[in-house]
Amino acid sequence: MNLQQLEYIIALDHQRQFARAAEKCFVTQPTLSMMVQKLETELGIRIFDRSRQPIAPTREGEEVINRAKQILADVNRLKDFARQLKEEVSGEVRLAVIPTVAPYLLPLFLKSFAEKYPHLKISIRELVTDEIIHGLKTDELDIALLATPLNDPKLVEHPIYQEEFHAYVAENERASRKRYVLPKDIDLSKLWLLEEGHCLRNQVLDLCELKKKDFESDRLHYETGSLETLKNLVDHHQGITILPHLATLDLTRKQKEKIREFAPPKPVREISLVTAVNFHRVRLLEVLKQEIEKHLPDSVKKVQDTRVMAVEN
Repeated sequence: MNLQQLEYIIALDHQRQFARAAEKCFVTQPTLSMMVQKLETELGIRIFDRSRQPIAPTREGEEVINRAKQILADVNRLKDFARQLKEEVSGEVRLAVIPTVAPYLLPLFLKSFAEKYPHLKISIRELVTDEIIHGLKTDELDIALLATPLNDPKLVEHPIYQEEFHAYVAENERASRKRYVLPKDIDLSKLWLLEEGHCLRNQVLDLCELKKKDFESDRLHYETGSLETLKNLVDHHQGITILPHLATLDLTRKQKEKIREFAPPKPVREISLVTAVNFHRVRLLEVLKQEIEKHLPDSVKKVQDTRVMAVEN
């Protein structure tokens, strides 16, 4: 038995097809098939049911695959620990970012961070909060940029910054006539929201004190995962949406005229680097946090008199 065989059965479990699994592992299909069969013979367990199409793990095979994932995770943590002892920032980091943060924060720091640490391979995925939390807990992800607090004992949060929420208001809306808006100034029948699954949606619902009984307008059922789409809807179809501060930095001068601040205490969201409790690459976490903080605009750093919006309703 060797680690390569464990990697093969995990890949085969993901792909459920020998040819695709072999391609994923950069080996020939006969090689992968032979190595999996050798492992089954050594363990005395049939890991995969080959009579099914696509193939699937047997009941015993599922347990073997889960244990294989734990073993490989432990091996990777040992490698990370060795790098930590040498204070190296190298290897691979699997970073996940929520969609309402990724397009606005990543361009600020990612290029300089990658150039500063050329021996670090950075794999980035854009996922919603629930998917990221699952990935952190199953060791499919290393670090995430999430809205917090999550209050999950299996995760560790490292806050980086807070950013204001702004109302983005069409010219003909009542709220556009005010310098500072209150939640009660927002016409809920004209509020554009992100689709379910986005934590920002829950924060906006909380901010506006919205409940399911308030969903009377068809507008509230428009489903999109993009803040850019929400801005375009306001620009071309009127109405209101709520934007985090970083999403407003690249607006045109005309678009910036539609921004209205909320009255103090200003509603904000907290953005943190989040890891599983058993994550030990302290040096990597430190330099990543430092690089992000270094490139944050002053308008984010100077937010005062705030209240952090809950992530979940």
